[in-house]
Amino acid sequence: MNIVIYARYSSHTQTEQSIEGQLETCYEYAKSHGHTAVGEYIDRAQSGTTDNRTEFQRMIADSDKHFFEAILVYQLDRFARNRYDSAINKAKLKKNGVRVISARENISDDASGILVEGVLESMAEYYSAELSQKIRRGMSINAEKHLSNGSNPGLGYYVDAERRFHIDSETAPIVREIFEMYASGKPAVEIIKDLNARQIKTSIGKQFNKNSLHRLLKNKRYIGYYIYKDTAVPDAMPRIMEDGLFERVQQRLALNKKAPSRARAKEEYLLTTKLFCGYCREMMVGYSGTSKTGIMYYYYICKNARKKKCKKKTVSKRAIEDKVIFECRKLLTDRNIEKIVEAVAAVCNAEYDSSATKRIKEEIRKVDRAIENLWEALEAGQAVDMITERIEKRKQEKEALQTQLSIEKGKEVFFSAAQIKAFLYSLQKGNMPDESNRRGLINIFLRSVYLWDDKMTLVLNGGDKPITIDDILLDEIEENNRKVVRSSEKSAAPPKRDSFL
Repeated sequence: MNIVIYARYSSHTQTEQSIEGQLETCYEYAKSHGHTAVGEYIDRAQSGTTDNRTEFQRMIADSDKHFFEAILVYQLDRFARNRYDSAINKAKLKKNGVRVISARENISDDASGILVEGVLESMAEYYSAELSQKIRRGMSINAEKHLSNGSNPGLGYYVDAERRFHIDSETAPIVREIFEMYASGKPAVEIIKDLNARQIKTSIGKQFNKNSLHRLLKNKRYIGYYIYKDTAVPDAMPRIMEDGLFERVQQRLALNKKAPSRARAKEEYLLTTKLFCGYCREMMVGYSGTSKTGIMYYYYICKNARKKKCKKKTVSKRAIEDKVIFECRKLLTDRNIEKIVEAVAAVCNAEYDSSATKRIKEEIRKVDRAIENLWEALEAGQAVDMITERIEKRKQEKEALQTQLSIEKGKEVFFSAAQIKAFLYSLQKGNMPDESNRRGLINIFLRSVYLWDDKMTLVLNGGDKPITIDDILLDEIEENNRKVVRSSEKSAAPPKRDSFL
């Protein structure tokens, strides 16, 4: 399995040497478990109490590229100490087929911890509309002032410490040159080839391709629009070019625009990162086949079996997921719900005022004290001009901190005991074909599944011991597969195309 290693030390208690120790332990773990380390992400002097870490965020973004299947950390507090951040980021990773493993802990986390995190992750999704509204409310404060909300400013701009946009004198001429080349009729392929030959990078340091070029050419910031959600505010950004050049490019883009292809709905594989081959211990991944009549069939397949290195048979997606969900749902007894509510509510109460907001509040208090001291110096008759300038600068610093505080408070999640209980009972009594219910049960209770051709073993959070299910289940699955084959034979030849999802 391809993995990347994430290491971090904080500015207060650790040093560069702690990184070396973390890496050494992680590489030893990877070697002993047959994993291949394909990269490192290292944050130096970065607290684990916030996920606003440069290399951490780059790693989360890179998971979308699918060149690694797991993140290996020395121990789980290197990944995150806050359950909210951990749950949200693990949910992002799971969608990309990536899991988090620890070199020091025997399992990915203690059972009760995973269960709590699973509830938080599932509830965050359940209440996503409300949570998104809170986050947007905080970000709207920045938008009203035409300040950066932390996203990439785009090629040609940079953002200062007060989150204000400025024209980058080095890259803005390149932006204009790109627009002029396209407006003059130069093909996009030639522009991309020219930019890459000159080693000109996108705003995120990557080579240009068709998508990145088109995003740049459609960016209305270059003619002074501040973009936030669906709102474009004119004359709110420093302008890089005149309207005429931008409009000529838009006209050519419209002429060259092709009819959009029909997107096929993406099937969600709920056991991604949690289903393993019992024979070789390799991860099993989503696999689909299409018959000549266009009927789609969905399976899980061992990655080694896909390469002809393992004998494990494919298994029907729906059949294996149904059985796992059935076993998970058994754990939602009234007694267990009470215990889970108590544990999750305790975490919510302990982490409501997150360390990120505490840090910003302390910074605001320091600025207030500094302003007060400056006023006292001014009253004592010290250099008026210099002190007045410093007071103004401190006020601007406080304003920026207050904006950051609003955003962080918008991100904070708090679930009451009543909300947690209602959510869990909705899973207990809910409709099982509902995808959100199925996803919630797996997130909360399932740690891992090991599947052979004649049995499977489930490791569940909240269960006393692993559950091994014999060939009765596999008989059901094989019968389901035979039905699929018979159906396919009646209607068409076997699937002509397959794909990993």
